[in-house]
Amino acid sequence: MIIDRYAHWVIGRRPAKYRSVREDLLSARTGLTIEQYLTYCVLISVAFGAVIGIFGYLVAMLLFFPEVQTGIVNIFSTTIPSFTITQPTLPEMVQRSLVMVVFFAVASLGIYQLLLRYPTMMKDNRAVRINLSLHNAVSYMYAMRRGGSEILPIFKSLSENADVYGEVAYECRQVVRDTEYFGSDVVNAIRTLSLTTPSEQMKDFLEDFVSIIESGGNVAGFLESRVRVYQDDARFQQKQFLSTLQLVAESYVTLFVAGPLFLIIIMVVVGLMGQTSVVQLTVIVYGLIPIGSLIFIIFVDMISMHTDDVRRVTRKVVLREFRDVRVVKREGEEGLFETLYHNDRWRKVWEFVRHPLDWFLVDVNRTFLVTVPLMLIYLTFVYLVVPQYQDIEVYLGVVDDHLIIAFLIVLMPYAGIHELWRRKVRGIEASIPEFLSRLSGINRVGLTPARAISVLEKTNLGLISYEIRRIKRDLDWGGVFSDALIRFEHRVQTAAIARNVTLITKASEMTGDIAEVLSIAANDARMSEALKRERLSDMIIYIIVIYLAFAVFVFVVVVLDWNFLSILEELVAGEGMQNVPDSMLAIVESGTLVIISRLLFHACLINAFFSGLIAGQMGEGSVKAGVKHTVVMLIITLVIFNLAF
Repeated sequence: MIIDRYAHWVIGRRPAKYRSVREDLLSARTGLTIEQYLTYCVLISVAFGAVIGIFGYLVAMLLFFPEVQTGIVNIFSTTIPSFTITQPTLPEMVQRSLVMVVFFAVASLGIYQLLLRYPTMMKDNRAVRINLSLHNAVSYMYAMRRGGSEILPIFKSLSENADVYGEVAYECRQVVRDTEYFGSDVVNAIRTLSLTTPSEQMKDFLEDFVSIIESGGNVAGFLESRVRVYQDDARFQQKQFLSTLQLVAESYVTLFVAGPLFLIIIMVVVGLMGQTSVVQLTVIVYGLIPIGSLIFIIFVDMISMHTDDVRRVTRKVVLREFRDVRVVKREGEEGLFETLYHNDRWRKVWEFVRHPLDWFLVDVNRTFLVTVPLMLIYLTFVYLVVPQYQDIEVYLGVVDDHLIIAFLIVLMPYAGIHELWRRKVRGIEASIPEFLSRLSGINRVGLTPARAISVLEKTNLGLISYEIRRIKRDLDWGGVFSDALIRFEHRVQTAAIARNVTLITKASEMTGDIAEVLSIAANDARMSEALKRERLSDMIIYIIVIYLAFAVFVFVVVVLDWNFLSILEELVAGEGMQNVPDSMLAIVESGTLVIISRLLFHACLINAFFSGLIAGQMGEGSVKAGVKHTVVMLIITLVIFNLAF
């Protein structure tokens, strides 16, 4: 109750500020009122502030301990203080309480302000996702309008395909809700949506759409023109994105490949004068390189133009047309059903034995079911065979190679299967524009889409020809054209195929003359393929740059280790105690050179792992595509260090 009163008091005190928050909540489709959201903000900020306050109290305890003793030494030869807990005095209690209050206040206010801005971030994110799928949704609306559908059924049908058209379909649900439940007419419902949608592009489209409807203009012609406008706009957005991506690639190479390499060289040289640089080198290798690389991966993912994952949900419908018909139960058929079930179960097993690769291509994550147990078996074998050395550095030097090999046991099959699946899908998607163009041409001469499939079965369209033959076989066995296309979509499972299948099936349900719709879909697919080729051709240079930067990183580290540290150790061993500075002799005797050598090896491994992921993220728009680059770089690093040392 107190929080509710606080929410009403805050809103009444600053109505302008919280009006924008209310609008952002509405545009983000959170389903929360401003009062409810402020209540959640207060509760979350207070809870988070309490946790940070307790953390601040613990920090204050460490800062104001009167007795501090050193005595615990880690493997890097740096001392860690061991603390003796004593009864705090009153000034110490006051100091700790003040620190706790400051931490609580700063954390609570910070989280509260961040939560107030969170609806804006959600709204902006939805706006980007709407803009990405708007031209596909408009193509779908155009297909239905060409088939003679009215405005409200168009929005209703689009809202039912949220698994394909994403956020645009969710926006269309607002129109359906206002008309079916709130008694609004379709024009006012569309106008209301234009006022609440987070996308300026969709807002302009809806306002123009309302003008066309009210003036009695040609709706189909308007939708056709907007499809072409949005296709051109997608090309412009692609160019802007590639320019940004090029800047990100150059920044990554400079900051997190060349930068850490420069720091590593400095730390190694400084480490020859003392042992304190080992800690800084450890922070660079295990902290700076992975954290910085993760930040770049997340940043590239945030600015990338993603499409929503497609997930078509099918429903089983029980037909009850013959409920009154009596069914005579036959005895003795239970065994036949058991035999049929047994045969179906073994048929799946034999299909897996005959074509095991196809089972993994359906879901590449299934490789983990095989590779993870193999990795655990290998690690168990290594643990049992490798002696338990007393020196931790010797043990790590023996085991770390086997850990990388175990890691590669998991990554190599995953990368190989994913690359095979990606090439298959890329080949099918590359053939889609030609397939749709020919289907459109055949439909123009009067043949139905099902008959057109029979004609296209005899042509060679690349990888999609096999799928065309499967569609033709499905039709020959009595299947419906739309159902055959949906089964084709289930076999491929990509967003581009799903959009085209949804567009064609809906258009074929409305009318048999879908030549113009197929032409629009072909142009859209051709544009998408052109954008993919343009991105790959532009970013292949930066993938090569990442490989070159990785090669330079490994080369410098190998030279530093082989021609500097190893020679230094041999020099000290050859000179003995004479003519050798005491600091350098202490470094060699304490094993610091071994620690530095291991850190350099691990730096190359970590750089190989993240450089491969970033290469796939920038070149092909997916971290999964970067696993193959990671595997290549890890193998190169492992081979070079084992041959050189």
